[in-house]
Amino acid sequence: MDNPILWGLISIQVFMGAFDTLVHHEGTERLAWRASQKQELRLHGVRNFFYAVIFFCFAWLEPHGIFTIILVAILSIEVIITLWDFVEEDLTRKLPATERVNHTLLALNYGAILALAAPYLWEWAFLPTDLIPVSYGWWSVMATVSAIGVGVFSARDLLAASRSDRLDRGDPAVLVENLEPRQTVLVTGGTGFIGTRLVEALVAADHHVTVLTRDLRKADHLRHPVRVISSLDRIADDDRFDAIVNLAGDSVVGGLWTAKKREKIIASRVDMTRALHALIERLNHKPKCLVNGSAVGWYGLQEDGDDTELSEESPAKPAFVHDVCAAWEQETQSISAQGVRVVILRTGLVLGVDGGMLAKLLTPFEFGAGGIMGHGRQWMPWIEHDDMIRVIAFAIATPELSGPINAVAPEPVRNEAFSRDLAAALHRPLLVRFPYWLLSHGLGDMGRETMLGGQRVVPARLLNAGFDFNHDRLAAMLRKIVGAKDADVAK
Repeated sequence: MDNPILWGLISIQVFMGAFDTLVHHEGTERLAWRASQKQELRLHGVRNFFYAVIFFCFAWLEPHGIFTIILVAILSIEVIITLWDFVEEDLTRKLPATERVNHTLLALNYGAILALAAPYLWEWAFLPTDLIPVSYGWWSVMATVSAIGVGVFSARDLLAASRSDRLDRGDPAVLVENLEPRQTVLVTGGTGFIGTRLVEALVAADHHVTVLTRDLRKADHLRHPVRVISSLDRIADDDRFDAIVNLAGDSVVGGLWTAKKREKIIASRVDMTRALHALIERLNHKPKCLVNGSAVGWYGLQEDGDDTELSEESPAKPAFVHDVCAAWEQETQSISAQGVRVVILRTGLVLGVDGGMLAKLLTPFEFGAGGIMGHGRQWMPWIEHDDMIRVIAFAIATPELSGPINAVAPEPVRNEAFSRDLAAALHRPLLVRFPYWLLSHGLGDMGRETMLGGQRVVPARLLNAGFDFNHDRLAAMLRKIVGAKDADVAK
């Protein structure tokens, strides 16, 4: 089968398949960590196994007789699995436009490959049964590398499918069970990592939810029924809200902190809070409570060797992350002056497989490329994703709570301990350490403050108010949420 055109089409198929796997399945869609995609992962695993067989066969063997018929059967089964996969994807998730286009091109290119390969297969089928060793030089090398690659992802997808049931977190309604029935809640930033889960929990518990989002397309994946608006102007003066949860704000992590970026980070938080102040001012019925976002960055950065526990009463140290949080919190004072109870969530690292920092770390740690940041001694205050939702509901339901509360688990950990616990939860070795100088000089203040700096923050006010964390030990929590077979279901 020494046909350059055919091998060229196979190379294109390999490239497009790798793009689909790495960019869509592993990147934007993160299928391996979505409990709903169990069947799709199984289909991908079986199809990739067949691809590995096909690539290896084309690379080094010329099948004759019955072996040709077996190869044709495998090629035909691959077509059936692909069609089945298309149906499964449409039923279970909304495909990005780039993935849908890529799938169409893959199908067309595969059809062209079959058309060009058909004469060879027809001829081989009538020859005496045998496997003839062949070599096509670099084409064979490319096909072998491709066979190994799809073989690895075949195993990865089948293993991910087997753990899907362990990723199911149960009924989200229980996360907001302490709220009074039929509450009406406005959520800004409701399509983000925390907001999506909060909306899911509120809707599951039969509360009335309005979500403000700048991009209406992002609201497609929200649990319904939910009212979605792109501007606070859509809210009438006589609309009623029992509570407002303000989570809107541009991400602090990602990209260098240029002067323009710093301004945008602060403005995204301050402007939204001002807009909520204007909304509350014109509402005929004021909400009882505003739960407003902030972060443990308010405390600034503790120096290496400073292990002081930081409660809500602790002073702040200079840092840009403090400036962001201070400006955000300052803006809520005008809302408090209107008689609305304001609770400020000084949030730590929110850990869940659906998004946030942990979602970015899972793939590199799974493939053995995760590591310790710098010296690894920096403190990491954290909170599990669902516990974060429970804290928000607790803040709404507890009239005695107002002002700043530290939304973190009781036991912060150092980065080195976090990295070792995550690697252990995934049953992977921890081999990498990212040098301090690389992160510091390569990422500037963003790297120094968000990756190399930290704060030993504790939830003093939450504990005093009687909040009970479902997850207060990092190692057990990580094993639980990543679906480890040996997960300790105890707290």
